[in-house]
Amino acid sequence: MTEATRIRAQLQGDKAQVRILMAHEMESGQRRDASGKVVPAWYIQEVTVTHNGRTLLSADWGPAVSKSPYLQFMLKGAKVGDRIGVSWKDNRGATRSDEAGVLIA
Repeated sequence: MTEATRIRAQLQGDKAQVRILMAHEMESGQRRDASGKVVPAWYIQEVTVTHNGRTLLSADWGPAVSKSPYLQFMLKGAKVGDRIGVSWKDNRGATRSDEAGVLIA
């Protein structure tokens, strides 16, 4: 099981600032370990962010994304208590889904 995705959504006027930190090693498959063996590729391939169950964004990622990827964006029309969800799938088939509510800043 992977570490929980950290989601913070804070209302600022009529917009919410959404910050997401996904815990994942994100190995590119090009690095070598101490013994000289190639470390196998292991990275998030698909990311979906939802607002109250409606898809806000979906992204296809590759091995060039950094370890523990971070997303931040502003969301218009959010209200206190709305739900922001994040789900991802990596190239080994592992998945993770987490959700948090919008709070007042």
